[in-house]
Amino acid sequence: MQTQYLPDPPTPLPRTIAALQRGIEQRLQIGAQLYVSQGGQLVADVAIGGAKHGVPMRSDTLMLWLSAGKPVTAVAIAQLRERGLLDWNDRVARHIPEFAAGGKDALTIRHVLTHTAGFRAVVGDPHWEDQPWDRVIAAVCAARLEPRWIPGETAGYHPLTSWYILGEIVRRLDGRPFDRYVRDEIFLPARMNDTWMGIPEERQQAYGDRFGLMHDTRGEGEPEPNFALDTPRVAAQCRPPSGTRGPIHELGLFYETLLNGGTPPHLAPGHDPGASRKSVQILAQQSIDAMTTPQRVGVYDKTFRHIIDWGLGFIMQSNRYGADTVPYGYGPHASERTFGHSGSRSSIGYADPQHGLVVACVFNGAPDEAKHDARMREVNTLIYEELGLA
Repeated sequence: MQTQYLPDPPTPLPRTIAALQRGIEQRLQIGAQLYVSQGGQLVADVAIGGAKHGVPMRSDTLMLWLSAGKPVTAVAIAQLRERGLLDWNDRVARHIPEFAAGGKDALTIRHVLTHTAGFRAVVGDPHWEDQPWDRVIAAVCAARLEPRWIPGETAGYHPLTSWYILGEIVRRLDGRPFDRYVRDEIFLPARMNDTWMGIPEERQQAYGDRFGLMHDTRGEGEPEPNFALDTPRVAAQCRPPSGTRGPIHELGLFYETLLNGGTPPHLAPGHDPGASRKSVQILAQQSIDAMTTPQRVGVYDKTFRHIIDWGLGFIMQSNRYGADTVPYGYGPHASERTFGHSGSRSSIGYADPQHGLVVACVFNGAPDEAKHDARMREVNTLIYEELGLA
């Protein structure tokens, strides 16, 4: 009997994947992961290139998300609000009294989540973040309110400081270390089993070659895996602003959960008859709506030097202020309701409720801002075009 060979299935999003490959050829990265779903259905879960030199990138490789992981901390705050332990308009000093130092006594949790708080940096100690948790919190609490900053009106993205304060609020109200809290209350319930905000060194060793590395690709030479956050000691630290890592499809699952009313989609009624929505719901729809509705609108951001709208911990689609100039946007075709967050020169995660679309992408090379913006804008554009959503 003659053997029949069936053709290989078509590559999902071929133009988008080709763009990822071009980035490897241009030495912008040595590898990439891309996850796309629409209407709860998988479109692509792709890994190409290398995770590090000599090791192929896989879809289960753990990659550093940098700031794309920040919304996890915002969700943790929202969970405590649902439990009646805090409110968006609480003064931070109500929960961390020493935070009131330096003129920060009137700052609220809402100010922090909308980047209108005004304590963007710790001055005088360049190594403040490379300390045990309690010393990091003490350093941020000692920071002064920036001159001429009007809380709630002046805006400027806080890259690091504010996220430790949000994590400390959770720690003080719940009692668990913050990295333990997010594992117990967000990652594991959402079945983001390989996502961590600080991976113990023994677990890093157990992951072996599944532990991918970020590379500096700003120069003209070979990509260099010299990111300080990838050293075993630092990767084990809890760093809410920049230290979350896992396979990028698990960041996609995070956004699918938010689009699915706070319930991981594979556990929602109709997907698993034995699962109870209440027992696995990570966040209530009311909280999701509040967090993903613009709370800061039409305000110039002093850090990004551009007008950007913000929800509570999420960057909102801001194309109305310049689709070709807005930093860390979601591309020209994203709907007005799109929300998410990006990681510095490397990653992105977002959800577009109008189209039921979830996108999560990480490049393991960090070129300069302009080159990263161009490659990410191209990928976002192509995804919408290939799905017929442009």
